[in-house]
Amino acid sequence: MAELTSMETYEGKIDFIDEDFDFDQQVSERLKKINEGEIVTGSVTQISKDFVTIDFGYKSEGQVSRQEFMNEDHELTVQLADNVDIYLERFEDEHGQVVVSKEKADKLRVWEEVGRVHEEDGIVSGVITARIKGGLSVDIGIKAFLPGSQVDLRPIRNLDKLLGERFDFKVLKYNPKRGNIVLSRRAILEIAREEQREKTLELLQEGAVITGAVKNITDYGIFVDLGGVDGLLHITDMTWGRIVHPSEMYAIGDEIDVMVLKFDEADEKVSLGLKQKTANPWDSVQEKYPIGTEVQGKVVSLTNYGAFIEIEEGVEGLIHVSEMSWTKKVRQPSTVVAMGDLITAVIKELDVEQRRISLSMKESMPNPWREVAERNPAGAIVHGKIRNITDFGIFVGLDEGIDGLVHVSDMSWSQRQRNPNELYKKGDEIDVKILNIDIDNQRLSLGIKQLTEDPWQTLDDEIKENEVVTGKIVHIADFGVFLEIKPGVEGLIHVSEIDKEVSKKNLTTFYPIGSNIQAKIINLKVSERRLGLSVIGLIEANAKALNIDLDALKAEDAEEAGAAEVTEISSSEETTETAAPESKESSTQEETTEKKPVISLEPEETE
Repeated sequence: MAELTSMETYEGKIDFIDEDFDFDQQVSERLKKINEGEIVTGSVTQISKDFVTIDFGYKSEGQVSRQEFMNEDHELTVQLADNVDIYLERFEDEHGQVVVSKEKADKLRVWEEVGRVHEEDGIVSGVITARIKGGLSVDIGIKAFLPGSQVDLRPIRNLDKLLGERFDFKVLKYNPKRGNIVLSRRAILEIAREEQREKTLELLQEGAVITGAVKNITDYGIFVDLGGVDGLLHITDMTWGRIVHPSEMYAIGDEIDVMVLKFDEADEKVSLGLKQKTANPWDSVQEKYPIGTEVQGKVVSLTNYGAFIEIEEGVEGLIHVSEMSWTKKVRQPSTVVAMGDLITAVIKELDVEQRRISLSMKESMPNPWREVAERNPAGAIVHGKIRNITDFGIFVGLDEGIDGLVHVSDMSWSQRQRNPNELYKKGDEIDVKILNIDIDNQRLSLGIKQLTEDPWQTLDDEIKENEVVTGKIVHIADFGVFLEIKPGVEGLIHVSEIDKEVSKKNLTTFYPIGSNIQAKIINLKVSERRLGLSVIGLIEANAKALNIDLDALKAEDAEEAGAAEVTEISSSEETTETAAPESKESSTQEETTEKKPVISLEPEETE
């Protein structure tokens, strides 16, 4: 009987083998079935702090790092006696130990599985782990590449939001030699979209409301993915109100409920509407906003001529610049209101057919023109500051912010109208009398001369024709001298009523402005406010009053007259000398011309 030898196994049992058993032969036969670079199955015989020992039928057991059996939660996933697959790299290394790896076995199994899925056009699942150049890195057990164009049906701007997400993918390319796997999520979505498209086409009917997602945004509208079918929501069909760009309402990816306005089955073109889901607000404007109604709205647009106010969504009205203030002349609406301001206004005009509403800001506020008229009726005297001066008058500002005009004809009782700049300056404070208030046209007429009695009314009783009066010279013109005989009453001394001894050139010398002289009244017409004066015969009296040497003035005039005559004769001689004698008659004429200097007056002879 053969002698038996005992052997202790990992289970603590004792097996007996025949001493005639050829162990080396059995190992050799076993090794013929195991090759390096292949996956083998073994049993876990020992678990230590650093390694897991596995018996896979070779004469030596293999050791695998304990870390290769840890999951994401750092928990050990293997127990004693468990069967595991390992990758046999080498039977012996330089130390005579077997080199095996579970991690490589897992990856090889994945490669085999991916190859199978690729051949069968199947699906793999993986987690997006990182963003890399051109796309994303996906963990499907091994690293795979997901191009950016294959992530979704439409471009995704922020790929980072997909990190850590798990998706199903199609395998586009599989090359184990290069270690290259290319995936596609888009291929799966296209399949789902095609299935959804068939269902969507059955639902597309005019008037139907369908839920979709914003796929793209342009200047003219939004493209909505209805589920395999794209529809256009034009900007004019988005809201009854005003928007400048579709992006003001929606962003890519937003979910939206739209109404099918038109569906062309042949071209598969779908026109969508959003505002059509609600009633047109203009249908009820007539009843809700009669003329005179005070409303509130938001400034949604500014132009050079006014501001558009949104009273409610889809209903806007215009406040013209002329309706923004009772007192200010508004040239730019932006100086009064700004975009987004909440405004109170009154409905002035309403045209439902043209969809136009005219609004007034100022009518929602007290009318200062009416307040002025009630507090200061015509005839009242008020105090104000000169805000502007023009050729035709001055503008005086009152406390209420209202400007009134004092016309040049209402500045003085004098018939001669003077330039307002000679009498007043901008910023002067003066008293004026209210002559007329036109509330509707917002005009205020003021007067200065009306603060005093009209001096012409009593002039008939104060002076008579042929009387000699004394007055102050206030103005000199080419045609005469204006003399003020009392405040507000001026008379004209025409040049024909001035002594011949005083030439026109010496009017300002003999009659300086501001001087007092005597004049005779030769014409008085109070009804026409005309007063004609004459100083003929009064020259000596006026010269004495003005301390003027009358003889010296006359001599000066004579000298100027003589010099002018000599200049004229000299000019005539030059002309005669340059002319060629053509006949006896012309020669005689030349002799006559040469004799003319004999009768010219030299300054000495004149004296």
